[in-house]
Amino acid sequence: MAKRLTTFSKFLITLVIVAGVFFGGKYILQNTEFGQNIISNSDNPDKPKPDGPKGDSDVISVGVVTWGGYAGGQYFNEGFEANTDSRFYQDYGFQVEFNVLDDFDASRAAWKRDEVQLLWCTIDAFPTEVNALRDFDPVVVWQADWSRGGDAIVARRGINTVADLRGKRIAVAELTPSHSFLIWLLDAGGLTVNDVEIVPQSNAIDAAEVFKSQNVDAAVVWSPDDEACLRSVPGSKLLESTRSASNIIADVFIAKRSFVDANKDRLTQMYEGWMRGAAEINASDANKRKAAGILAANFPGFTEDDTYQAINNVRLTTHGDNENFFGLNPDFKGVNGNSLYSRMANVYKDLGYIEGSVPNWRLIAYPDLVSGTNLSGQQHEAEGAREFTKLDEDSGRDAETIATKAVRINFRTGEYKLDENAKYIIDKEFVEIAKAFANARIRIEGNTDNTGSRSTNVSLSKKRAEAVKDYLVNTHNMPPNRFIVIGNGPDNPVASNDSDAGRAQNRRTDFQLVRD
Repeated sequence: MAKRLTTFSKFLITLVIVAGVFFGGKYILQNTEFGQNIISNSDNPDKPKPDGPKGDSDVISVGVVTWGGYAGGQYFNEGFEANTDSRFYQDYGFQVEFNVLDDFDASRAAWKRDEVQLLWCTIDAFPTEVNALRDFDPVVVWQADWSRGGDAIVARRGINTVADLRGKRIAVAELTPSHSFLIWLLDAGGLTVNDVEIVPQSNAIDAAEVFKSQNVDAAVVWSPDDEACLRSVPGSKLLESTRSASNIIADVFIAKRSFVDANKDRLTQMYEGWMRGAAEINASDANKRKAAGILAANFPGFTEDDTYQAINNVRLTTHGDNENFFGLNPDFKGVNGNSLYSRMANVYKDLGYIEGSVPNWRLIAYPDLVSGTNLSGQQHEAEGAREFTKLDEDSGRDAETIATKAVRINFRTGEYKLDENAKYIIDKEFVEIAKAFANARIRIEGNTDNTGSRSTNVSLSKKRAEAVKDYLVNTHNMPPNRFIVIGNGPDNPVASNDSDAGRAQNRRTDFQLVRD
């Protein structure tokens, strides 16, 4: 016959059960991810409820604008919202969301408040804002794209070259990629912003509207507004775009250093997935169409054809491109993050837009995500140099000029070999332009004064232009067929040959960007 438990025995058993629940619960809260999520949510009652199995604490928010260059990540994510169909979730176990923040100031405020952890910027314009973000210790974590036609300069009838912009009114959004593009193009044409009248706009969309109203002579706009401008203004033309100026506008993502340090493994996985997505889009038109559909579903007013063209107006960068951008490939001689950031920091400082110094590239670059990733195969390789077909001298001489920059290179009388000072001048005055406009042909024209016979001067001037071309090919690894070499001799003077000063001006080498 069973004995009934005494009251004291029941008390002891209850005490043991309660203790077990207490200590077991404490262990779960302190030592499991489930428990940590409970603590996190209880500490912040306003925090949104978990979305999917992983919950909000595993969602990385990315601030973007209406632009085709982020398609690699959005395609890999299967959309803009955090979702469990995302390959970031399926392959790596966390979720990603994209927030369209076209208003510049609002996007920066959202990043500061941690509403987004990754934020778009362009490395050319970043020097103008980095000091305002200094308290948050921003770092550049990867490059998403190069603009390849997405930025353009449209001009009214009668403006056919950069030289024609002298004294003209140009609408541009200051301290943006549009501004950087204008500065580069003016430099390629031997002008500065002081040679034109800047009509400041708050954004590129407003710049396009001002041009369409015909209140300015030219404007720097974004695609597809360039086509709208040409349709609206009879006789207008696209003067130049980043399709030729291929290495000026580089879209990158920044994050707070503290966030990157605390989430390094996860962000390395995010970078890897993003690059896988970009490589798949680059390799397949069907994948590009799928990406365009994702963008169209999230960009109000844009059709799938619009977003497809937007993706075609950029180079979605690969893992190899990022290795080049962060200086991890010692053999790369093109434009990288350091060269672009440093040059534009100096330019904007000289123009008075930056007070004091900006952080050195080494202090803001965070290459660890790129260096910690191993992606192999042709689809992940860096972009190669454009292949140019060879032009004969007659065809090359007739090619339409976009911009001309005269560079004074001194040769000894009767000689055509470059000395070290001549090489220094070429490096200082033209090499960076040639690299930035990597998809444009370059015509090198040698010119002399009228001392001596014309035939001798024509032959000598061509040899001098050939020497410049050979230097750019052999030292800076530029494609030989990119260059058109012309010897003008004394036929194209820019000053009178009746004085020493005039003859000195005529002994010059002209570098011209020409339409292909």
